[in-house]
Amino acid sequence: MSKEEYYERGMDLFVEDRLEEAVEALEQALQKDPDYGDALHALAMSHYHMGDLDKAVEFGERLRKAEPGNIHAYTSLSMFYNAKGFIAKAEEMGAEAARLGGETEQ
Repeated sequence: MSKEEYYERGMDLFVEDRLEEAVEALEQALQKDPDYGDALHALAMSHYHMGDLDKAVEFGERLRKAEPGNIHAYTSLSMFYNAKGFIAKAEEMGAEAARLGGETEQ
């Protein structure tokens, strides 16, 4: 299967709340392309919903490094850091998301 097919399978499983299976499919997508932004974001969100904030941050940071202009990386990281109680880091990520959002509207 292609990375896109693994991603789509992972998203279908995510929607069905079959998160562990979703993670497996999404990790297959990353084996095809380690910097595949959609899969990185979906993995971050899957881990967040599973309550594994450390893994959520790990994949969020990987997304931020792979796609530094991706607003979703920053909004998600803000949410993850806030959930971990790292308020200053959450605010930093939120501010960067706001900056990026302002750039796209101009």
